[in-house]
Amino acid sequence: MAETLGSLCDKLTVVKLKQYHSEDKERLLSLQQQQDQLTDEIEEFILDAVNGLIPIDKLTFASNKVFKSQGNEIQEIKGTIGNVFGKLAEINCLLWHGQEKVYEFEKVPVSEKDKVVKELAILNLERTKCMNEIDATFVKLLEQKK
Repeated sequence: MAETLGSLCDKLTVVKLKQYHSEDKERLLSLQQQQDQLTDEIEEFILDAVNGLIPIDKLTFASNKVFKSQGNEIQEIKGTIGNVFGKLAEINCLLWHGQEKVYEFEKVPVSEKDKVVKELAILNLERTKCMNEIDATFVKLLEQKK
């Protein structure tokens, strides 16, 4: 299983961003269906994990990000699943707006291009860190339950 609680939470935040930025009724209906599917999947995933139907070692999926850490410092991301989920939503919102700049990269002043690319890189690392932290915290909670 390649899905984890963190990856499902990430998908849900992206759907919510799409809903926020859309006014098209058909698109909004489709996005509502996606939201409903994802929330059902999250509920089912949690219940299956709590009931031992998903082995603990299948609850995480290491991202194995390879990057130069010097010069690419990212913020410490810790907290409850809810707090980290909120941080993930915030980071995805920042990524959304940063990506909008890339769609019209020719309009970004040359002096700012490196900054835009660097911000997106750092935000993507933080996004991955949020998903991994959600997964790790969930595993710790389940292990404490035993």
